[in-house]
Amino acid sequence: MQNSYSHSLSNHKQLTQKSVNRCFNGEQHYYSHESTSTKTSMTFSIYLPDEALAGRRCPAILYLSGLTCNADNVTHKGHFQQKCSELGMILIAPDTSPRSSEDSDVPNDERYFVGQGASYYVDATQAPWSDNFNMQSYIVDELYDLLRSEFPIDSIGITGHSMGGHGALLLGFKFPSKFVSVSALSPVCAASESAWGQAAYTEYFGDDKSLWVQADAAQMIEKVGQQYASILVDQGAADNFLAEGQLQTSKLQDACAKAEQPLTLRYQAGHDHSYYFIQTVINDHIEHHWHMAQMS
Repeated sequence: MQNSYSHSLSNHKQLTQKSVNRCFNGEQHYYSHESTSTKTSMTFSIYLPDEALAGRRCPAILYLSGLTCNADNVTHKGHFQQKCSELGMILIAPDTSPRSSEDSDVPNDERYFVGQGASYYVDATQAPWSDNFNMQSYIVDELYDLLRSEFPIDSIGITGHSMGGHGALLLGFKFPSKFVSVSALSPVCAASESAWGQAAYTEYFGDDKSLWVQADAAQMIEKVGQQYASILVDQGAADNFLAEGQLQTSKLQDACAKAEQPLTLRYQAGHDHSYYFIQTVINDHIEHHWHMAQMS
């Protein structure tokens, strides 16, 4: 896996470096670039262990964040850098949606579960969202290829939290050739059947429920069947969004059972939906993706 690779991290052709900070045995970087998918500037963070900085190929994890978040949340509060440093893993955290700027006016909504920061990682088909909210294409095509071309990445696994957990499950099973592993933390498991997702999908897809189904993680898993040796999902047992029915975790269990997809689902007693919960379980997810990368 750790083969020699001719690569210059100081000569990115398509990226603008925003910051670099030494962190454990590696560096935390931020970059921006102009996206053809969203027609805006997009930002992502990337943790690079020393192996990657030396130009050696490393396994990577793509982390999708939840509602209202951006690349900062997990980068600043996830506490993943030490474990990635120990294992020699790269972790990338993109933004959750396109954003308005001086150069672009992106549609928004006062509801935090619909507007900017709430893309659900899908390609919208309805105006005004369809012009910029093309996050599926951004993640699995544009950013995926950009990361492969600019960094010494050996393989990519996908994970995420809440809305991002839904994105990880959806994109991981919709595009299994792209990812060697999948996990999720407190995921929205059936977006088309949660109040959050229904509000967003009404805006993004209109009344065409067939499009809702194609953007629903549980239904995608049931449709395509087993794709991975195992997937790991952690859920806080004291999560208020679980109690409110926004996460629909039982739908994921049912879908995996029907698809014969091995699922390790762990309910963590006393834990809520916050980044304190993510800090508690993130190392297990990093190790899950590391082990899957060794098998690929």
